[in-house]
Amino acid sequence: MSGEGFPIKVGVLSLITTLGLAAGILTYQVRDRHQRTEVASLLASGDPARAPDIFRRYGCTGCHTIPGIAGADGKVGGPLVNMRERVYIAGIANNDAEALVHWIVLPSAFDPKTAMPDTGISEAEARDLVAFLYQQ
Repeated sequence: MSGEGFPIKVGVLSLITTLGLAAGILTYQVRDRHQRTEVASLLASGDPARAPDIFRRYGCTGCHTIPGIAGADGKVGGPLVNMRERVYIAGIANNDAEALVHWIVLPSAFDPKTAMPDTGISEAEARDLVAFLYQQ
């Protein structure tokens, strides 16, 4: 009779262990995302929370696929994924926060033949976009 409850106890312990591991993984992911956001904000001197509105206002979403931005599924420009892992911006400039800010503000200064338009995005707005892109 005492052995009958054993499988149930093992099942409950297994479930508790699994839930504990899942909570630990979720905590790590949130902490990692929080750390990425902090680092990206510091690198770019911008606020990634303001970026979605800026991307939409200037039409970036019509040309680029941007993860985390609803409706940003453009195919004209390159997808803005894994930006913090890239070596170059647009294949011509070293990928660092300052260069990316300047590229967003005035791409024609880097390459007069670029398809990316000079949109009128301010430096402050570009910093918010860079912080968003680097946190992804």
